[in-house]
Amino acid sequence: MIPYAWPDADRDYANGAFISGAEAVPLRWQSEAAAFRAALGRRARLDLPYGPAPRQRLDLFVPEGTSQGTLVFVHGGYWMAFAPADFSHLAAGALARGWAVALPGYTLAPAARIADMTQEIARAIRHVATLSPGPIHVTGHSAGGHLAARMGCADLDLPVARVVPISPLSELGPLIATRMNETLRIDAQEAASESPARLTLRPGTSAHVWVGAQERPAFLWQARTLSEEWSCPWTAAPDRHHFDVIDALADPGSDLVSTLLAR
Repeated sequence: MIPYAWPDADRDYANGAFISGAEAVPLRWQSEAAAFRAALGRRARLDLPYGPAPRQRLDLFVPEGTSQGTLVFVHGGYWMAFAPADFSHLAAGALARGWAVALPGYTLAPAARIADMTQEIARAIRHVATLSPGPIHVTGHSAGGHLAARMGCADLDLPVARVVPISPLSELGPLIATRMNETLRIDAQEAASESPARLTLRPGTSAHVWVGAQERPAFLWQARTLSEEWSCPWTAAPDRHHFDVIDALADPGSDLVSTLLAR
């Protein structure tokens, strides 16, 4: 593993402080997501339960005609914020290429530990397999990138053919030193058991790590570390920061969507 020192962990992982107009981005996401759902009509199957907890719900968007497979997108928010409905529009790229897209929710911290969230998304994946035919590919952004990477780890027996974590938090150790850990409660044991970079990629599951080239150095380190530990490719998307790196998911012709759907 590449060594990395974190003298100021809060600054290292403060994305919005280094992105102009960051405060307006969530409102844009929500507006575009709502418009996307409205336009899709009956092809949007919303708020489907996959478990008994209030946030154990998923949205499923289905393509016209026979689905080529299902892409699962796991939202970020440092495991503490957001919901699937904030990111519906990001399904547009894969949907236009004939894939169904599922966006699962999960219980947020402090109500759940990260290990609990891993098990919830795994449960969602198993449920998606009963709803939509074909191969399952999993992606996610930031904290969702962590959970997407976990779905590719060998300790989980899941029907996942490919994972493409976007800006993933693949090594949880540095986050123990952040103030947000007062909410997350990551300890040394959980960092060891829930860091994808310390775990093995499941045989038969392919992986590609994606990150914005203009992201914080800590996120570039996180992405490269996972790619080296897993011996898989990684891409630093030019001119993309932590918030706009996911915009390409809405474009069916983007390199990111092509990477997600590669077999």
